[in-house]
Amino acid sequence: MTTSLADHLRTLPDAALAALLQQRPDLVVPVPADISALAIRAQSRVSVARALDGLDQFTLQILDAARLTRGMSDGTTTVDAMLAMATSGAQPPAPAAVRAAVQQLRSVLLLYGPDDRVHLIGGVDEVAPYPAGLGRPAAELDLRAAELCADPPKLRRALLAAPPSARAILDRLAAGPPVGSVPPGALQAPPLGGEDDLPPDTANGGTPTGSPVRWLVDHRLLVPVSTGRGGGPGTVELPREVGLLLRRDAGPLGPMRTSPPPVSAAPREPKAVDSAGAGQTMEVVRQTEALLEQLAAEPATVLRSGGLGVRDLRRLARATGLDEPTAALLLEATHAAGLTGELEAPGALTARHGTDQQVLPSAGYEVWRVGSLAQRWEQLARAWLTMTRQPGLVGQRDDRDRPITVLAPEAERAGAPAVRRAVLDVLADLEPATAPTPEEALELLDWWAPRRSRGREAAHREVLAEAATLGVTGLGALTSYGRVLLADVVAGDKRSADDPLGLHADADTDVSTAARALDVLLPAPVDHFLVQADLTVVVPGPPDPTLAAELDVVAEHESAGGASVHRVTPASVRRALDSGFSADDLHGLFRRRSRTPVPQGLTYLVDDVARRHGGLRVGPAGAYVRSDDEALLTELLADRRLETLALRRLAPTVLTTPHQVGRMLTALREAGYAPVPEDATGAAVLTRPKVRRAPARVSVAARTVDPLTAPKLPLPRLLGMVEQIRRGEAAARAARRAPAVVRGQAPTGPVPVPSHTDALAVLQQAVRDKALVWVGYVDAHGATASRLVRPVSIGAGYLRAEDERTEMLHTFALHRIAAAVLAD
Repeated sequence: MTTSLADHLRTLPDAALAALLQQRPDLVVPVPADISALAIRAQSRVSVARALDGLDQFTLQILDAARLTRGMSDGTTTVDAMLAMATSGAQPPAPAAVRAAVQQLRSVLLLYGPDDRVHLIGGVDEVAPYPAGLGRPAAELDLRAAELCADPPKLRRALLAAPPSARAILDRLAAGPPVGSVPPGALQAPPLGGEDDLPPDTANGGTPTGSPVRWLVDHRLLVPVSTGRGGGPGTVELPREVGLLLRRDAGPLGPMRTSPPPVSAAPREPKAVDSAGAGQTMEVVRQTEALLEQLAAEPATVLRSGGLGVRDLRRLARATGLDEPTAALLLEATHAAGLTGELEAPGALTARHGTDQQVLPSAGYEVWRVGSLAQRWEQLARAWLTMTRQPGLVGQRDDRDRPITVLAPEAERAGAPAVRRAVLDVLADLEPATAPTPEEALELLDWWAPRRSRGREAAHREVLAEAATLGVTGLGALTSYGRVLLADVVAGDKRSADDPLGLHADADTDVSTAARALDVLLPAPVDHFLVQADLTVVVPGPPDPTLAAELDVVAEHESAGGASVHRVTPASVRRALDSGFSADDLHGLFRRRSRTPVPQGLTYLVDDVARRHGGLRVGPAGAYVRSDDEALLTELLADRRLETLALRRLAPTVLTTPHQVGRMLTALREAGYAPVPEDATGAAVLTRPKVRRAPARVSVAARTVDPLTAPKLPLPRLLGMVEQIRRGEAAARAARRAPAVVRGQAPTGPVPVPSHTDALAVLQQAVRDKALVWVGYVDAHGATASRLVRPVSIGAGYLRAEDERTEMLHTFALHRIAAAVLAD
């Protein structure tokens, strides 16, 4: 007797049903109406694909064993049959490992039933049409191929007669997938030989003629496929029997490995890995700050199609000394972290192909830059780990052959967080300080999640390179603080699942554990520097935020590293004076911060610039410049470098220009003068330059939960959902036991709630009768609604129906339909 999946689910206790929903959370989005709806949803293509995506290679091979050993009559198999097939290869796995894989398949409801009658749920064959990479049986493909495969000696002779080029094709198709494509004309040659005999050119060991594919088709080792799975013109398929014969040494399921492939390199010294990674974190924070400062000085224009232009990316990379991929990565990460934003440009269109929007540092950047180095890195790394962007796509071309630029919509990838999580999880599962090669990391990914990793090799390599750039890895191994960061993100996702309303979002406001773990590895911030005789300032370590802010004003940055180097110049001293420092303030700053005697040349430089500073006053009279030194104004009038200002003497101590104050200040300073702006009352305006900032943005790490990496739902919530499903099942049973109501006749009692199965029956009847139906369904937001429609067709998991009122055609997913009632 065949047991349906719904009947099997009805026999499960609440705890087992809750465990199933915890393994497959997509089954309760939304909560199904009853057990029948749950069974239908569990066998849908999308749900089955998600369940398969989370399985490792060995478990998938055991599932293939169940598919290959099931009977033709009832579609069931046994655990002993699966065990026999799995252990028939050259390196058979342990029976305990096979039984553990079977139990895992049962836990995700891909298999169900007792050991002597194991059922495979529907939808698996649709999602993965070729079990173990083997084709369909020859009887389903071609009668002549079936006759050949039914005679094993004749089949072996045909394989032995295959020329090397044809045998190479067979070996490649036998490894899977078993289908291939050739130019359509290659299969149109007339067949050779009779119906049962081999072609005459090879029957006696002769040399074959024609293409190898044509030879294989003529010998019925390949079958042309025009329809069905992957069929089309020029498509050929390898029959299952041929594939099994070619795999006779490795086994029907291919090489089997119960554990991940080993890593050849021995673990490194953990301290060396952490030291290398910590050094890179210091460098990437410095690079990020330099990039954002450059962006503040000259904001980048947003293109009409979105993103930044190629010229802006090259300009920023060249100004900061970065390569373009690194600059693109940091721009994407800072935008995801909320450190940059868009703001309307001061003018109208700012570029030929741009808009009136510019990208520049946001208000969050001011908060970020005063944090500790570990906190700044943690914010960047967390945003990178959780952002739905793929920086590696920048510079490539989209499907319309247009370049993908930084922050462009084409670089959006919803699965990017899952890809990064998968790569870091593989590194975290290894012994600490183990550094696999990129090829070994790809092999590990292919074993842990072959369906997810297939076709994503380039993205996985990008993640490894980005992790090294950001300092998440050091010397190719995951750092200790990188492990903590990964655990922090997972724990944060779990807290979000346990607290969906965010009621306890402010409960933990301390520094994250990842930042604390990194802070221990970084050198302590220093509050002093060393002034050299050549006016260079050496900071022997990472400067604290106060010292860094002071150096940004009084010196020019020259080089970075473990000890950063700055230089005091006349321009930097003037900038400090313009910011409100006096000469005495600067002398006191250098005496207080320097651990070496202040050179006499630095004292002279400060005094000389301060003596000339403010000798000229510039006001907003259109603008004007005044000075008590009439000779100095005469020098300005005679200076040919200032001819563009069109200066004119209004009084012995006053000159004027038709240009604005800003332009006059810039021109005078570029010419080597030291003017000071003043307001309308004549008071000097000594302020630091105002910087434009975009509005504050929330980091993507604080608002993004990837559905592929979302934590499992807590057990209390799942038990509540199970109780809801049980109540719906009880109502459905009551509806089935209730007396039938004749259409058009008023019911004598309360109208029962129809089950999902009854709703499908009503819809199928309405399609045949072309009758109107009230359809109750659950929309994508979980809200219930109803609509009066006339069903047109049911197929592929969807109902297509015409709205009676608007005469528009609507499509409903069958698993979202909760009820259906014929309209009077």
